[in-house]
Amino acid sequence: MKNIDSYTHVRGESVYLDDIPIVNGTLYAAVFDSPVAHGKIKSLDTNEASDMRAVVRIFTAKDIPGQNQIGGIVPDEELLASDHVHFCGMPVALVVAETEEAARAAVKKIKIEIDPLHIITDPREAKEKGELIIPPRTFQIGDTNNAWSGCEHIVEGSTETNGQEHLYIETQGAYALPLENGGFRVYSSTQGPTAVQRTTARVLDLPMNKIEVDTTRLGGGFGGKEDQATTWGVMCALASYHLKRPVKYSLHRMEDMRMTGKRHPYSSDFKIGLNKDLKIIGYEVTFFQNAGAAADLSPAVMERTLFHCTNSYFVPNVKATAYSCRTHLPPNTAFRGFGGPQGMFVIEAAIAKAADVLGIPASDIQQKNLLKTGDEFPYGQKAESEANECWNKANELYDINKLRKEVDAFNKNNKLSKKGMALMPICFGISFTKTLMNQARALVHVYTDGSVGISTGAVEMGQGVNTKILQVAARIFSIDPSRIKINSTNTWRVANTSPTAASAAADLNGRATEIACNEILNRLKQVAAEECLAVAEIDKTGIPPFEIKEEWIYINGKKTDWNWNKLVMAAYIRRVSLSEHSHYTPPGIHFDPAKEKGHPFAYHVYGTAIITATIDCLRGIYEVDSVKVVHDFGSSMNYLVDLGQCEGGIVQGIGWMTMEELLYNKEGKLMTNALSTYKVPDIYSVPKEIDIHFLQSDKDNLAIFRSKAVGEPPLMYGIGAYFALRNAVKAFNPSADIPYDAPMTPEKVLMSLYQKKEVTSPV
Repeated sequence: MKNIDSYTHVRGESVYLDDIPIVNGTLYAAVFDSPVAHGKIKSLDTNEASDMRAVVRIFTAKDIPGQNQIGGIVPDEELLASDHVHFCGMPVALVVAETEEAARAAVKKIKIEIDPLHIITDPREAKEKGELIIPPRTFQIGDTNNAWSGCEHIVEGSTETNGQEHLYIETQGAYALPLENGGFRVYSSTQGPTAVQRTTARVLDLPMNKIEVDTTRLGGGFGGKEDQATTWGVMCALASYHLKRPVKYSLHRMEDMRMTGKRHPYSSDFKIGLNKDLKIIGYEVTFFQNAGAAADLSPAVMERTLFHCTNSYFVPNVKATAYSCRTHLPPNTAFRGFGGPQGMFVIEAAIAKAADVLGIPASDIQQKNLLKTGDEFPYGQKAESEANECWNKANELYDINKLRKEVDAFNKNNKLSKKGMALMPICFGISFTKTLMNQARALVHVYTDGSVGISTGAVEMGQGVNTKILQVAARIFSIDPSRIKINSTNTWRVANTSPTAASAAADLNGRATEIACNEILNRLKQVAAEECLAVAEIDKTGIPPFEIKEEWIYINGKKTDWNWNKLVMAAYIRRVSLSEHSHYTPPGIHFDPAKEKGHPFAYHVYGTAIITATIDCLRGIYEVDSVKVVHDFGSSMNYLVDLGQCEGGIVQGIGWMTMEELLYNKEGKLMTNALSTYKVPDIYSVPKEIDIHFLQSDKDNLAIFRSKAVGEPPLMYGIGAYFALRNAVKAFNPSADIPYDAPMTPEKVLMSLYQKKEVTSPV
């Protein structure tokens, strides 16, 4: 089954925010944002801008009828700055004009005076000064204090991981229209329509039922539109509220990059201890998360870092502590992996450093410590592990020792080019770590002509969730997929939705769709039983053995003259409901933050990747030669969709680890604010070979049709590219002392290749 959007995508007919027909009288908005990272507003002069031709009105914080507050987890973020600014790019005023050009021209005429205050960009400095978003949290298992005595080898170190720009093709944006009786419809490019609805209602001091949020699809999200799309939807609604006219705002790329948060940078310290058999006995880690100027989703991202701090390994004694540190950067936010990759990088760095000290490949330590079923995670959940199966299958398919020998032979025969190889096992939990968010609803209608309409809370953003939901209905009803239409995500059709995030949308919304379809199917069975009593053998339930196969009705295995359309019409004539609004929440999920223990995940996804890279030792440039993967898809329900997600995630992870470098100056201003200065993987920099093997598994799980989530887990394979490059550098310069500082850009590679080890004077 192909992605159902393929046809309209390639023809340019798919509808995004900018494709919505403009309503007569629409106005256009643009934001004036702070040029200073931290300070007190002395004066704001909008007079010259207000007097410009075509400018309708300029809004500031004093024009907000409700709460000037858009913070979700922590109420610490103003929609429009009132007295203080906390990051470069913080919205201060909203210009609304008859044209987009007029609005943007007026923004340039606004003048602001700000008394500067101390600027913090380093999370460690923020921690030392007590600037924390929430109190620190610690996950523990065993006793690390006493574990070190049983360790043969103890290694300590620190790591740095930079942020990452989401760079969705469609920038942030919204289009708000006033409705009758004081209501509003907001078309929003958001992963969380309910978040836009709830926050708009709060800011406008209206009940949520007055706000309709509608999303057909996104041109990419990657987490950047889970929470941060809310700002622009609320702003358009605010202007529409006052002016009683439609208002639209689509950000330009440089606006988007300047004003929105990224993946969280982390600075971390680790200590790892191994026994003589290379078993990891103890692991301590401290994470300093750079949250930016407001909480946004940082507390939840930090929590997932702790959940994934041991990656795919069983460690009996762990103490992991995380600090969410408030700095004066744009509030950082969700990004594919949601803090998990940052946690995994640190333990992989710890293992790599231990391997360097011992003079062995890191894979020797990795394999020795892979999770087995029944092993306990630091947060109390027991593993249902596929870690060893993935590793062993990768070895069977690709022969790890043979690949290593090929790398060694290449390095022996080439002086100015060196290869490096690394393995990257992964283990990623699937569920929202905030238990209450693990719920979904679906609204299914079967129409009298046999066609089916489905509405859920899932947002299509290129990941194929609508295709999978359509497959659910097609399989249960056994009808042609062309009969089914997936509607836009709309808060009036399906309320109180969780965001499309955490790799959980297909599971949650697909399961809700499954429930709704089965309820309708059971009613149709009853109708068939009553219509066909003369030819059926009745079982104990009073319903004859009934099934639909390719739109024909079979009773007791025999094809009847009833088809899908005839059955649907018979149900309608009998006044049987052909609609169902269902609710689903996965069973058994719970977590107690007071104890930091529970069973937070419906299941885990496992996998192993073998990454090989080659560096040019004269110039520091490099290529990723191959990524060979065995991935735990469960029983995939859509091979093409899952394969595409895996390939895209791998490349995005490699980009984060190797070339995507965010740079802020000491004044908190983004220096890499355009695609000329911020580099993402293009067709020339992706791996020359990506080979993905679907691990065959028929184990039961809570995924829809046992088809495990695939949105986020593959990104973590990209971490292996960092260590492959590091190993290639070490092959050229064995004495190089390379800090665990990602991304491994060509500049860093070049400096490491020719790094001279410092010699300490004996005097």
